[in-house]
Amino acid sequence: MNRTTPPPSRRSTPAATASGSDPSSTESAVPTLRVMRLQSPELHQPSAGSLEDRCLLNTALCLPDSLAVYVGETFTAYLGVLNVSTTFPIRRLTVQAQLQTPSTRWQLPSQLDNGNAAGGVEISPGLGVDSIVSHAIEEAGQHILRVEVGYQTTDGGDKAFRKFYRFQVSDPLTVKERTVRAGDLACYVSVSVEYNQEDNAAAAATATTAEALVISSADFTPADGFTAELVGEGAANKVEGERKSAVELFDGCGRLHAGACFRYLFLIQCSSEESKLRGISAGDLLGKAVFTWRKAMGETGRVSSGQIHCPRAHPKLLGNSMNEVMAGRGSNFVVHRSGLSVDVASAAANRASRPPLMDRQSLAQMLPVTVEPIDPPSRMQLFVPKEVSFLVVNHSGQPMTLQLQLHLSQMTGLAVCGPSFKSFGEVSPNGGSKVVAIRFLALAAGLLRVQGCCIVDLASGREIAQPPLFHVFVEKDSSQ
Repeated sequence: MNRTTPPPSRRSTPAATASGSDPSSTESAVPTLRVMRLQSPELHQPSAGSLEDRCLLNTALCLPDSLAVYVGETFTAYLGVLNVSTTFPIRRLTVQAQLQTPSTRWQLPSQLDNGNAAGGVEISPGLGVDSIVSHAIEEAGQHILRVEVGYQTTDGGDKAFRKFYRFQVSDPLTVKERTVRAGDLACYVSVSVEYNQEDNAAAAATATTAEALVISSADFTPADGFTAELVGEGAANKVEGERKSAVELFDGCGRLHAGACFRYLFLIQCSSEESKLRGISAGDLLGKAVFTWRKAMGETGRVSSGQIHCPRAHPKLLGNSMNEVMAGRGSNFVVHRSGLSVDVASAAANRASRPPLMDRQSLAQMLPVTVEPIDPPSRMQLFVPKEVSFLVVNHSGQPMTLQLQLHLSQMTGLAVCGPSFKSFGEVSPNGGSKVVAIRFLALAAGLLRVQGCCIVDLASGREIAQPPLFHVFVEKDSSQ
């Protein structure tokens, strides 16, 4: 740590004493401050025991190998105040420590605070007091450890001096995430953890070699009503007694070198009855990923991602023509397992609290009625009819008399068995729904998309174009 030394403290001259008084009762020595940064490695083992019965600097604490301080670890420092005088004590000694970060200041409590509250302590000649302070580092940038020592001067007054210890904190890991919808009740969150090579250049220059980190645990803290599961965790350990190769053991140890990256996949699902009923809509808080890392000697640190929210699921409908929306041009988006219906329902429920000007362009206004397939098939046989059920929901505040239409000109490789439109009467407002069944016939093999769906309000004549509904793989019968 770099230290900024204040002007040297001047030793107070003994004040003149009255005749017959004892000068030693007012003499006071000047304290000497010593500060060291410490680390507590879990892999450090005592070699020969301790020479003294009590010492704060025991075998569980040692000086760090380098001056590198990382975000996520706990900064620990040793404060020692010595009385180097062999004649006079230090009277009314107080010690206060403070850690200044780029954004705030933190008081660092220690066992010396008891003496501060009592107005100070007295240190006999040749002795000293010490303490250990620590604080979790949460942000990068320059940090300053500020230590203030107060004591009584010979003339009975109070005097203090301060010392400042500057050190730089870098962020060792960069956490990035990407979220994908997995239906109405789940999301997949892919999180990458990269060891910053550039940010740790100073640490690498200080140490003999660039120090690697080990990702010891990867967790996801879900928001209320959700559960989180690490996908693929322990997959390599499912077969008990299976012997692993050296390469497999190395790949599974979590060792991360500068410039390297790990990626983790979490599945976030609704768990409470309320969340299952409501679903996961755009903007809902999912939680955050938390990673624990270790240095070579076992010193630990924690780093987390930002708060992760559910992304928007709907395609860009605004400004597109009805034919473009139904055909899904320029996008592979389909309604099935996209969460679109949940987003529309959430937007409709919040319509009352939104400004009227923004409500005209809201998702609920553009899609007042949604059509969602119910468990659509992923495969179909060529020239074999297949029935698919659709849930039609009225999200508007008015009852609507609806008709579902399928524009055959927008469909490729598929046909409808029977009429391409179905009327199902009046649908109640604010979530009223109907279920409609339609039979499809595959005319061509390959990966096809069911699209060209449109809802018509028979009372007003308004046509509400729907995005593509689902994908289906059409295969030929092997027996033919």
